[in-house]
Amino acid sequence: MTSTIAVLGTGAMGAGMAERLLDEGHRLRVWNRSTEKLSPLVERGAVAAGTPAEAARGADAVLVSLAHADAVTIVLFGPDGAAEALPAGALVLDTSTTSAESAQEIGDRAERAGLRFVEARVLGNPHHARSGQLRVLVGGPQAYVDAARPLLESIGKDVNVLGEWGSGAQMKIALNLFLGVQLAGLAEAVDIGAAAGLDRATVLNVLGGSGYSSPVVAFRCMLVNAGRLEPAAFRLDLMDKDLRLATDLATANGVDAPVTAASGELFRQGVADGLGHLDAVAVVRTSVPAVSS
Repeated sequence: MTSTIAVLGTGAMGAGMAERLLDEGHRLRVWNRSTEKLSPLVERGAVAAGTPAEAARGADAVLVSLAHADAVTIVLFGPDGAAEALPAGALVLDTSTTSAESAQEIGDRAERAGLRFVEARVLGNPHHARSGQLRVLVGGPQAYVDAARPLLESIGKDVNVLGEWGSGAQMKIALNLFLGVQLAGLAEAVDIGAAAGLDRATVLNVLGGSGYSSPVVAFRCMLVNAGRLEPAAFRLDLMDKDLRLATDLATANGVDAPVTAASGELFRQGVADGLGHLDAVAVVRTSVPAVSS
């Protein structure tokens, strides 16, 4: 069934999901803080909006794709926010990576506004987003999830319903933790190998092609050897943010997580060194001078 959908946040992932929804025949209104990112979607038939409220006015659903929980809160409930313009019962799908606590807070606030909030955390890259091949980690009341399922299945090949508000965030944090520690381990293995006298490119090729690797690690070994850290597939500053969320989640549940903590320090240092805009694999430090000089 064709719907009118407001997409709030058209970065790499948001734009990819918007393209997918256009392919599915939905009517889109799109908003982004940096308006130049709207042009490709407008060329395909989406309508650009000047504020989140303008995008949301009369829409059946809102899909949010932003970097931080504070941004989600402002875009939904701040001045000219989407919540004030949505009709009662409209769906709000949040694909951003945030904490479980913020998911609960936003869900409660949306409920008070007469809206149906569903976590729809996504796993994948912009290509997966454009082609509807994301994995979607869903949290929310079952009735809301059922209502959102057609849209969830539009953007995702694999829809995992995990529980109430917060469960989607918890699963996404666990997954991004798993990616982060892999990249931290890769960085350390490359640094040690290179310091011992091995050719860095050879170390990356062997590690990426080994049985110890994973698809995301193999892909990033290729990125480093090709000097392709921009545009980022997953920015280093976002990995830093997600490992902070993972550390907070571990602490809140009484779990000792030394691997997460050590990995987080590596990404924090990367941000401090001005590498946050690069792909997260920029923690492979020996690659950075040649790429960013």
